[in-house]
Amino acid sequence: MSTFDTDAQATLAENQDLAAAARAAVLFTLPLYEMSRMRSATSARRDSAGHFAGGSPESTCRWANQWVHTREPLGPRNREVVTPNNDTLYSSTWLDLAHGPLLLDVPSMPGRYFVLGLLDFYTNPFAYIGTRTTGNDGEVFLLHGPDWDGTVPDGVQTIVCPTDSTWLIGRILVDGADDVAQVVALQDRLKLRPLPGSGARVPSLIDAGMQPGDRPGDTTLFVRVVNRALAECPLPAEAADDLAYIAICGIGPGLDADALSHQQHGAIERALTEALDELSGALPSALGGGWALPVAVSDSFGTRYRERAQVALNYIGALGIEEAMYVIADRDAADAPLDGRMQYLLHFLPEGLPQTDAFWSITMYDKTTRMLVENPLQRYSIGDRTQGLSYDSDGGLRIAISAEEPVDPALRSNWLPAPSAGFYLALRLYVPRAPHLSLTFAYPPVERQ
Repeated sequence: MSTFDTDAQATLAENQDLAAAARAAVLFTLPLYEMSRMRSATSARRDSAGHFAGGSPESTCRWANQWVHTREPLGPRNREVVTPNNDTLYSSTWLDLAHGPLLLDVPSMPGRYFVLGLLDFYTNPFAYIGTRTTGNDGEVFLLHGPDWDGTVPDGVQTIVCPTDSTWLIGRILVDGADDVAQVVALQDRLKLRPLPGSGARVPSLIDAGMQPGDRPGDTTLFVRVVNRALAECPLPAEAADDLAYIAICGIGPGLDADALSHQQHGAIERALTEALDELSGALPSALGGGWALPVAVSDSFGTRYRERAQVALNYIGALGIEEAMYVIADRDAADAPLDGRMQYLLHFLPEGLPQTDAFWSITMYDKTTRMLVENPLQRYSIGDRTQGLSYDSDGGLRIAISAEEPVDPALRSNWLPAPSAGFYLALRLYVPRAPHLSLTFAYPPVERQ
Protein backbone atom coordinates (compact mmCIF):
# COMPACT_ATOMS: atom_id res chain seq x y z
CA MET A 1 0.00 0.00 0.00
CA SER A 2 1.34 3.41 -0.98
CA THR A 3 1.82 6.26 1.46
CA PHE A 4 -0.86 8.09 -0.51
CA ASP A 5 -3.36 5.25 0.10
CA THR A 6 -2.45 5.19 3.80
CA ASP A 7 -2.92 8.93 4.09
CA ALA A 8 -6.23 8.76 2.22
CA GLN A 9 -7.52 6.05 4.55
CA ALA A 10 -6.43 8.03 7.61
CA THR A 11 -8.17 11.15 6.28
CA LEU A 12 -11.34 9.14 5.57
CA ALA A 13 -11.32 7.67 9.08
CA GLU A 14 -10.72 11.12 10.57
CA ASN A 15 -13.64 12.59 8.59
CA GLN A 16 -15.90 9.73 9.65
CA ASP A 17 -14.95 10.28 13.30
CA LEU A 18 -15.61 14.00 12.93
CA ALA A 19 -19.00 13.38 11.29
CA ALA A 20 -20.02 11.01 14.07
CA ALA A 21 -18.91 13.45 16.74
CA ALA A 22 -20.77 16.30 15.01
CA ARG A 23 -23.98 14.29 14.94
CA ALA A 24 -23.59 13.41 18.62
CA ALA A 25 -22.82 17.06 19.42
CA VAL A 26 -25.89 18.37 17.58
CA LEU A 27 -28.24 15.88 19.23
CA PHE A 28 -26.76 16.66 22.64
CA THR A 29 -26.80 20.45 22.33
CA LEU A 30 -29.89 21.17 20.20
CA PRO A 31 -32.03 21.43 23.38
CA LEU A 32 -29.60 24.04 24.73
CA TYR A 33 -29.98 26.07 21.56
CA GLU A 34 -33.78 25.82 21.63
CA MET A 35 -33.87 26.78 25.31
CA SER A 36 -31.67 29.78 24.54
CA ARG A 37 -34.05 30.76 21.75
CA MET A 38 -37.08 30.35 23.99
CA ARG A 39 -35.40 32.43 26.68
CA SER A 40 -34.99 35.17 24.09
CA ALA A 41 -38.57 34.77 22.83
CA THR A 42 -40.45 34.48 26.12
CA SER A 43 -38.47 36.56 28.63
CA ALA A 44 -39.68 40.08 29.34
CA ARG A 45 -38.24 42.75 27.06
CA ARG A 46 -39.44 45.60 29.29
CA ASP A 47 -39.42 45.91 33.05
CA SER A 48 -42.41 47.17 35.05
CA ALA A 49 -41.33 50.76 34.38
CA GLY A 50 -41.32 50.15 30.63
CA HIS A 51 -37.53 50.13 30.19
CA PHE A 52 -36.13 47.90 27.48
CA ALA A 53 -33.54 45.38 28.63
CA GLY A 54 -30.28 46.53 27.06
CA GLY A 55 -31.77 49.91 26.25
CA SER A 56 -33.45 49.10 22.93
CA PRO A 57 -35.84 46.57 21.32
CA GLU A 58 -32.95 45.37 19.11
CA SER A 59 -30.87 44.28 22.12
CA THR A 60 -30.42 40.59 22.88
CA CYS A 61 -30.76 41.42 26.59
CA ARG A 62 -33.87 40.38 28.51
CA TRP A 63 -35.36 40.69 31.99
CA ALA A 64 -35.24 37.46 33.99
CA ASN A 65 -37.08 36.97 37.30
CA GLN A 66 -40.06 38.83 35.89
CA TRP A 67 -43.43 37.28 35.04
CA VAL A 68 -44.84 37.27 31.53
CA HIS A 69 -48.55 36.37 31.52
CA THR A 70 -50.92 35.51 28.71
CA ARG A 71 -54.21 37.20 29.49
CA GLU A 72 -56.41 35.07 27.23
CA PRO A 73 -56.15 31.52 25.84
CA LEU A 74 -53.62 31.32 23.01
CA GLY A 75 -54.77 31.45 19.40
CA PRO A 76 -53.25 31.38 15.89
CA ARG A 77 -51.73 34.84 16.27
CA ASN A 78 -49.49 33.65 19.14
CA ARG A 79 -46.28 32.41 17.53
CA GLU A 80 -43.71 32.23 20.33
CA VAL A 81 -44.09 28.58 21.38
CA VAL A 82 -44.76 25.58 19.13
CA THR A 83 -47.69 23.24 19.90
CA PRO A 84 -49.23 25.58 22.53
CA ASN A 85 -52.30 24.58 24.52
CA ASN A 86 -55.63 26.39 24.30
CA ASP A 87 -56.95 25.26 27.70
CA THR A 88 -54.99 27.37 30.18
CA LEU A 89 -53.51 30.78 30.67
CA TYR A 90 -49.73 30.73 30.76
CA SER A 91 -47.56 32.46 33.34
CA SER A 92 -43.90 32.21 32.45
CA THR A 93 -40.63 33.48 33.86
CA TRP A 94 -36.99 32.69 33.29
CA LEU A 95 -35.26 32.41 36.63
CA ASP A 96 -31.75 33.80 37.04
CA LEU A 97 -30.44 32.14 40.19
CA ALA A 98 -26.76 32.88 39.63
CA HIS A 99 -26.82 35.75 42.16
CA GLY A 100 -28.87 34.04 44.86
CA PRO A 101 -32.17 32.32 45.71
CA LEU A 102 -35.67 33.60 45.03
CA LEU A 103 -38.85 33.31 47.05
CA LEU A 104 -41.97 32.42 45.08
CA ASP A 105 -45.39 33.29 46.50
CA VAL A 106 -48.20 31.11 45.12
CA PRO A 107 -51.79 32.08 45.95
CA SER A 108 -54.53 29.71 47.01
CA MET A 109 -56.41 28.30 44.02
CA PRO A 110 -59.30 26.29 45.49
CA GLY A 111 -61.10 23.99 43.10
CA ARG A 112 -58.95 24.92 40.11
CA TYR A 113 -56.27 22.88 38.36
CA PHE A 114 -52.90 24.58 37.99
CA VAL A 115 -49.27 23.63 37.62
CA LEU A 116 -46.01 25.58 37.73
CA GLY A 117 -43.54 23.36 35.92
CA LEU A 118 -39.78 23.88 36.21
CA LEU A 119 -37.40 22.91 33.39
CA ASP A 120 -33.63 23.02 33.69
CA PHE A 121 -31.61 24.34 30.75
CA TYR A 122 -31.26 20.81 29.37
CA THR A 123 -35.12 20.68 29.13
CA ASN A 124 -35.53 18.18 31.97
CA PRO A 125 -38.88 18.79 33.78
CA PHE A 126 -37.40 18.30 37.22
CA ALA A 127 -40.04 19.72 39.60
CA TYR A 128 -43.66 20.86 39.89
CA ILE A 129 -45.70 23.16 42.06
CA GLY A 130 -49.43 22.72 41.73
CA THR A 131 -52.62 20.75 42.26
CA ARG A 132 -51.08 17.29 41.83
CA THR A 133 -47.88 17.75 43.82
CA THR A 134 -48.23 20.52 46.40
CA GLY A 135 -51.98 21.10 46.49
CA ASN A 136 -54.12 24.19 46.01
CA ASP A 137 -53.40 26.03 49.27
CA GLY A 138 -51.26 29.12 48.99
CA GLU A 139 -47.59 28.55 49.89
CA VAL A 140 -44.13 30.09 49.68
CA PHE A 141 -41.27 28.28 47.91
CA LEU A 142 -37.53 28.90 47.93
CA LEU A 143 -35.89 28.35 44.52
CA HIS A 144 -32.11 28.15 44.41
CA GLY A 145 -29.37 27.06 42.05
CA PRO A 146 -27.03 24.06 42.34
CA ASP A 147 -24.23 25.85 44.23
CA TRP A 148 -26.19 27.73 46.90
CA ASP A 149 -25.82 26.60 50.51
CA GLY A 150 -27.67 28.74 52.99
CA THR A 151 -30.43 28.89 55.58
CA VAL A 152 -34.00 28.27 54.48
CA PRO A 153 -36.63 30.39 56.24
CA ASP A 154 -39.16 28.56 58.42
CA GLY A 155 -42.37 27.49 56.71
CA VAL A 156 -40.88 27.61 53.22
CA GLN A 157 -40.59 24.65 50.84
CA THR A 158 -37.28 24.35 48.98
CA ILE A 159 -36.73 23.43 45.34
CA VAL A 160 -33.18 22.90 44.10
CA CYS A 161 -32.76 23.87 40.44
CA PRO A 162 -30.03 21.94 38.55
CA THR A 163 -29.12 25.00 36.44
CA ASP A 164 -29.01 28.68 37.42
CA SER A 165 -31.08 29.52 34.34
CA THR A 166 -34.39 27.74 34.78
CA TRP A 167 -37.68 28.07 32.89
CA LEU A 168 -40.76 28.22 35.08
CA ILE A 169 -43.93 27.70 33.01
CA GLY A 170 -47.26 28.06 34.79
CA ARG A 171 -50.55 26.79 33.42
CA ILE A 172 -53.84 27.74 35.10
CA LEU A 173 -57.03 26.15 33.79
CA VAL A 174 -59.59 28.57 32.38
CA ASP A 175 -63.19 27.53 31.75
CA GLY A 176 -64.44 29.79 29.01
CA ALA A 177 -64.46 33.53 28.42
CA ASP A 178 -66.38 34.26 31.63
CA ASP A 179 -63.58 32.70 33.67
CA VAL A 180 -60.66 34.65 32.24
CA ALA A 181 -60.85 37.58 34.68
CA GLN A 182 -60.65 35.24 37.68
CA VAL A 183 -57.54 33.55 36.28
CA VAL A 184 -55.91 36.90 35.49
CA ALA A 185 -56.43 37.90 39.13
CA LEU A 186 -54.67 34.70 40.23
CA GLN A 187 -51.79 35.35 37.85
CA ASP A 188 -51.27 38.77 39.38
CA ARG A 189 -50.84 37.19 42.80
CA LEU A 190 -47.86 35.10 41.68
CA LYS A 191 -44.85 36.94 43.10
CA LEU A 192 -41.07 36.55 42.90
CA ARG A 193 -38.83 38.28 45.44
CA PRO A 194 -35.19 37.94 46.53
CA LEU A 195 -34.34 35.95 49.62
CA PRO A 196 -33.47 38.66 52.17
CA GLY A 197 -29.73 39.11 52.45
CA SER A 198 -28.95 37.39 49.14
CA GLY A 199 -27.70 39.00 45.97
CA ALA A 200 -30.68 37.95 43.89
CA ARG A 201 -32.20 40.64 41.69
CA VAL A 202 -35.86 41.10 40.69
CA PRO A 203 -35.89 41.69 37.80
CA SER A 204 -32.44 40.57 36.66
CA LEU A 205 -30.81 41.77 33.45
CA ILE A 206 -29.46 38.92 31.32
CA ASP A 207 -28.07 38.64 27.81
CA ALA A 208 -29.92 35.92 25.90
CA GLY A 209 -27.21 36.02 23.22
CA MET A 210 -29.64 35.72 20.30
CA GLN A 211 -32.97 36.83 18.88
CA PRO A 212 -36.20 34.75 18.81
CA GLY A 213 -36.08 34.37 15.02
CA ASP A 214 -32.61 32.82 15.00
CA ARG A 215 -33.13 29.24 13.87
CA PRO A 216 -30.40 26.59 14.13
CA GLY A 217 -29.22 26.94 10.52
CA ASP A 218 -26.38 29.39 11.17
CA THR A 219 -23.57 27.04 12.18
CA THR A 220 -21.33 29.61 13.83
CA LEU A 221 -24.22 31.10 15.82
CA PHE A 222 -25.35 27.61 16.85
CA VAL A 223 -21.91 26.72 18.18
CA ARG A 224 -21.52 30.09 19.91
CA VAL A 225 -24.89 29.74 21.67
CA VAL A 226 -24.46 26.14 22.82
CA ASN A 227 -20.84 26.61 23.92
CA ARG A 228 -21.94 29.50 26.11
CA ALA A 229 -24.79 27.42 27.56
CA LEU A 230 -22.45 24.51 28.28
CA ALA A 231 -20.13 26.89 30.14
CA GLU A 232 -22.96 28.37 32.22
CA CYS A 233 -24.90 25.19 33.00
CA PRO A 234 -23.35 22.39 35.05
CA LEU A 235 -23.14 19.26 32.97
CA PRO A 236 -25.21 16.30 34.18
CA ALA A 237 -22.87 13.74 35.72
CA GLU A 238 -23.82 11.07 33.19
CA ALA A 239 -22.72 13.30 30.27
CA ALA A 240 -19.04 13.90 31.14
CA ASP A 241 -17.72 11.31 28.68
CA ASP A 242 -20.06 12.56 25.96
CA LEU A 243 -18.73 16.10 26.36
CA ALA A 244 -15.15 14.92 25.94
CA TYR A 245 -16.13 13.07 22.76
CA ILE A 246 -17.94 15.95 21.05
CA ALA A 247 -15.12 18.42 21.79
CA ILE A 248 -13.26 17.22 18.67
CA CYS A 249 -15.76 19.11 16.52
CA GLY A 250 -15.35 22.38 18.43
CA ILE A 251 -18.36 22.14 20.74
CA GLY A 252 -17.78 22.44 24.46
CA PRO A 253 -17.52 24.94 27.34
CA GLY A 254 -14.85 27.55 26.71
CA LEU A 255 -14.38 26.66 23.02
CA ASP A 256 -14.44 29.49 20.47
CA ALA A 257 -17.09 29.25 17.75
CA ASP A 258 -15.09 31.63 15.56
CA ALA A 259 -12.09 29.29 15.70
CA LEU A 260 -13.83 26.34 14.01
CA SER A 261 -11.75 24.73 11.29
CA HIS A 262 -13.23 24.35 7.82
CA GLN A 263 -13.68 20.64 8.50
CA GLN A 264 -15.38 21.21 11.86
CA HIS A 265 -17.71 23.85 10.42
CA GLY A 266 -18.69 21.60 7.53
CA ALA A 267 -19.28 18.58 9.76
CA ILE A 268 -21.54 20.52 12.14
CA GLU A 269 -23.39 22.18 9.26
CA ARG A 270 -24.16 18.77 7.70
CA ALA A 271 -25.11 17.26 11.05
CA LEU A 272 -27.48 20.16 11.77
CA THR A 273 -29.20 19.87 8.39
CA GLU A 274 -29.62 16.12 8.74
CA ALA A 275 -30.78 16.28 12.35
CA LEU A 276 -33.38 18.99 11.73
CA ASP A 277 -34.82 16.99 8.84
CA GLU A 278 -34.76 13.73 10.81
CA LEU A 279 -36.25 15.12 14.01
CA SER A 280 -39.07 16.88 12.14
CA GLY A 281 -40.13 13.66 10.41
CA ALA A 282 -43.17 11.48 10.94
CA LEU A 283 -43.77 9.91 14.34
CA PRO A 284 -44.04 6.16 14.68
CA SER A 285 -47.62 5.03 15.33
CA ALA A 286 -46.58 3.25 18.49
CA LEU A 287 -49.98 3.40 20.20
CA GLY A 288 -51.96 2.25 17.16
CA GLY A 289 -54.58 3.99 15.07
CA GLY A 290 -52.21 6.81 14.11
CA TRP A 291 -51.29 7.80 17.68
CA ALA A 292 -47.82 8.15 19.20
CA LEU A 293 -46.33 9.32 22.49
CA PRO A 294 -43.36 11.54 21.56
CA VAL A 295 -42.78 12.79 25.11
CA ALA A 296 -42.30 9.94 27.56
CA VAL A 297 -40.12 11.66 30.14
CA SER A 298 -40.76 11.65 33.87
CA ASP A 299 -38.30 14.10 35.44
CA SER A 300 -35.18 13.63 33.29
CA PHE A 301 -34.26 12.39 29.81
CA GLY A 302 -30.99 11.01 31.16
CA THR A 303 -28.84 9.93 28.21
CA ARG A 304 -31.77 9.67 25.75
CA TYR A 305 -30.29 12.54 23.76
CA ARG A 306 -32.10 11.96 20.47
CA GLU A 307 -35.47 11.86 22.19
CA ARG A 308 -34.58 14.98 24.16
CA ALA A 309 -33.61 16.79 20.95
CA GLN A 310 -36.82 15.81 19.17
CA VAL A 311 -38.94 17.00 22.07
CA ALA A 312 -37.00 20.28 22.26
CA LEU A 313 -37.49 20.95 18.56
CA ASN A 314 -41.19 20.04 18.41
CA TYR A 315 -42.67 20.20 21.93
CA ILE A 316 -40.38 22.38 24.01
CA GLY A 317 -41.80 23.15 27.44
CA ALA A 318 -43.56 19.79 27.70
CA LEU A 319 -44.20 18.47 31.19
CA GLY A 320 -43.43 14.97 32.48
CA ILE A 321 -46.00 12.24 31.91
CA GLU A 322 -47.24 12.06 35.51
CA GLU A 323 -48.39 15.68 35.12
CA ALA A 324 -49.40 15.68 31.46
CA MET A 325 -49.30 13.24 28.56
CA TYR A 326 -49.16 14.53 24.99
CA VAL A 327 -50.51 11.86 22.65
CA ILE A 328 -49.90 12.94 19.05
CA ALA A 329 -51.33 11.83 15.69
CA ASP A 330 -49.91 13.08 12.40
CA ARG A 331 -51.04 10.01 10.44
CA ASP A 332 -54.32 8.15 10.14
CA ALA A 333 -55.07 4.55 11.06
CA ALA A 334 -53.89 3.46 7.59
CA ASP A 335 -50.55 5.27 8.15
CA ALA A 336 -51.29 8.02 5.63
CA PRO A 337 -50.33 11.62 6.54
CA LEU A 338 -53.24 13.65 7.90
CA ASP A 339 -54.56 16.20 5.39
CA GLY A 340 -57.40 18.64 6.05
CA ARG A 341 -58.74 18.23 2.54
CA MET A 342 -59.84 14.78 3.66
CA GLN A 343 -62.45 13.97 6.30
CA TYR A 344 -61.66 12.04 9.48
CA LEU A 345 -63.59 10.70 12.44
CA LEU A 346 -62.57 9.96 16.01
CA HIS A 347 -65.08 7.76 17.82
CA PHE A 348 -64.67 7.46 21.57
CA LEU A 349 -66.76 4.60 22.90
CA PRO A 350 -68.65 5.34 26.14
CA GLU A 351 -66.17 3.28 28.14
CA GLY A 352 -63.25 4.62 26.10
CA LEU A 353 -63.23 8.31 26.93
CA PRO A 354 -59.88 9.59 28.27
CA GLN A 355 -59.31 9.04 31.99
CA THR A 356 -57.72 11.92 33.91
CA ASP A 357 -57.78 13.52 37.34
CA ALA A 358 -57.73 17.03 35.83
CA PHE A 359 -58.93 17.39 32.22
CA TRP A 360 -58.32 16.34 28.60
CA SER A 361 -58.49 18.05 25.21
CA ILE A 362 -57.67 17.43 21.54
CA THR A 363 -56.01 20.37 19.78
CA MET A 364 -55.43 20.98 16.07
CA TYR A 365 -52.08 22.18 14.66
CA ASP A 366 -50.74 23.05 11.25
CA LYS A 367 -48.07 20.49 10.37
CA THR A 368 -45.62 22.98 8.88
CA THR A 369 -45.77 25.78 11.44
CA ARG A 370 -46.72 23.64 14.47
CA MET A 371 -49.12 26.44 15.45
CA LEU A 372 -52.86 26.71 16.06
CA VAL A 373 -55.07 26.95 12.97
CA GLU A 374 -57.28 29.92 12.08
CA ASN A 375 -60.88 28.84 11.43
CA PRO A 376 -64.36 30.42 11.25
CA LEU A 377 -65.50 28.84 14.53
CA GLN A 378 -62.43 30.06 16.40
CA ARG A 379 -62.37 26.54 17.83
CA TYR A 380 -58.88 25.19 18.28
CA SER A 381 -59.58 22.24 20.57
CA ILE A 382 -62.31 19.91 21.78
CA GLY A 383 -62.31 18.30 25.21
CA ASP A 384 -64.23 17.32 28.30
CA ARG A 385 -65.08 20.98 29.05
CA THR A 386 -66.23 21.98 25.53
CA GLN A 387 -69.75 23.36 25.64
CA GLY A 388 -72.41 22.18 23.17
CA LEU A 389 -70.96 18.82 22.13
CA SER A 390 -73.41 16.19 20.95
CA TYR A 391 -72.83 12.83 22.61
CA ASP A 392 -74.18 9.55 21.24
CA SER A 393 -77.19 7.99 22.89
CA ASP A 394 -74.89 5.44 24.57
CA GLY A 395 -72.57 8.16 25.92
CA GLY A 396 -69.90 7.85 23.26
CA LEU A 397 -68.40 10.83 21.48
CA ARG A 398 -67.65 11.27 17.77
CA ILE A 399 -65.38 14.11 16.66
CA ALA A 400 -65.33 15.18 12.99
CA ILE A 401 -62.03 16.54 11.66
CA SER A 402 -61.68 18.32 8.30
CA ALA A 403 -61.22 21.72 6.67
CA GLU A 404 -64.81 21.70 5.42
CA GLU A 405 -67.84 21.60 7.71
CA PRO A 406 -69.21 18.05 8.09
CA VAL A 407 -72.14 17.12 5.86
CA ASP A 408 -73.74 15.06 8.65
CA PRO A 409 -75.79 17.50 10.79
CA ALA A 410 -75.22 15.34 13.87
CA LEU A 411 -71.47 16.01 13.65
CA ARG A 412 -71.49 19.75 13.07
CA SER A 413 -71.45 20.58 16.77
CA ASN A 414 -68.50 18.16 17.17
CA TRP A 415 -66.40 19.60 14.33
CA LEU A 416 -62.71 20.34 14.93
CA PRO A 417 -61.68 22.50 11.93
CA ALA A 418 -58.42 21.65 10.15
CA PRO A 419 -56.26 23.55 7.65
CA SER A 420 -56.54 22.65 3.96
CA ALA A 421 -53.13 21.02 4.22
CA GLY A 422 -51.14 18.78 6.53
CA PHE A 423 -51.98 18.83 10.23
CA TYR A 424 -51.48 16.94 13.44
CA LEU A 425 -53.52 16.40 16.60
CA ALA A 426 -52.42 16.60 20.21
CA LEU A 427 -54.50 14.79 22.81
CA ARG A 428 -53.53 16.32 26.16
CA LEU A 429 -54.18 14.35 29.33
CA TYR A 430 -53.59 16.40 32.47
CA VAL A 431 -52.87 14.17 35.47
CA PRO A 432 -53.53 10.99 33.47
CA ARG A 433 -54.78 7.89 35.24
CA ALA A 434 -53.15 4.45 35.29
CA PRO A 435 -54.43 3.08 31.94
CA HIS A 436 -52.69 5.93 30.13
CA LEU A 437 -49.49 5.80 32.16
CA SER A 438 -49.22 2.04 31.67
CA LEU A 439 -49.85 2.46 27.91
CA THR A 440 -52.79 0.04 28.03
CA PHE A 441 -55.47 2.58 27.10
CA ALA A 442 -57.09 1.96 23.70
CA TYR A 443 -57.04 5.22 21.75
CA PRO A 444 -59.70 5.56 19.02
CA PRO A 445 -58.22 5.24 15.53
CA VAL A 446 -58.04 8.33 13.34
CA GLU A 447 -60.24 7.00 10.56
CA ARG A 448 -60.46 8.59 7.13
CA GLN A 449 -64.05 8.69 5.93
